[in-house]
Amino acid sequence: MSKFKKGGKKSIPGVNTSALPDIIFMLLFFFMVATTMKEVDLKVDITKPVADQALPIENKDQVDFIYIGYPIDAEEGTEPRIQLDDRLATDATQVGDWKESKGREGVSPLDIVTSLKVDKEVGMRIVSDVKEELRDIDALKINYSADQTK
Repeated sequence: MSKFKKGGKKSIPGVNTSALPDIIFMLLFFFMVATTMKEVDLKVDITKPVADQALPIENKDQVDFIYIGYPIDAEEGTEPRIQLDDRLATDATQVGDWKESKGREGVSPLDIVTSLKVDKEVGMRIVSDVKEELRDIDALKINYSADQTK
């Protein structure tokens, strides 16, 4: 009698899947932390001007964005429009109410920076109307958004 069997069928060992849930949850947490959500769908076309001394915004949570440009789905020759979050404003008088309604816990809406993203083809009349509305409610922290030169 021999101690070892020769021949016979050898079975393939099963795949060890004990680490699979750890890997799945690690990927899930990575994508939850690394992904940023798109906050606003643009309804106006914006080509920002170029600046050679532009600095990036460090804390975008403390910034309200106002977009001023020509509507994307409009015909040629239309007037520039103001976009406040996801809606188009009919005129600059709505900017003050919008800014005051943007409350954050523990922070006054007037202490938050207002960043103006303005198309380079838009005239200064609508921009000065928006600035005047912001000045009327004492929201004096204003930033102009521009692209950096390379």
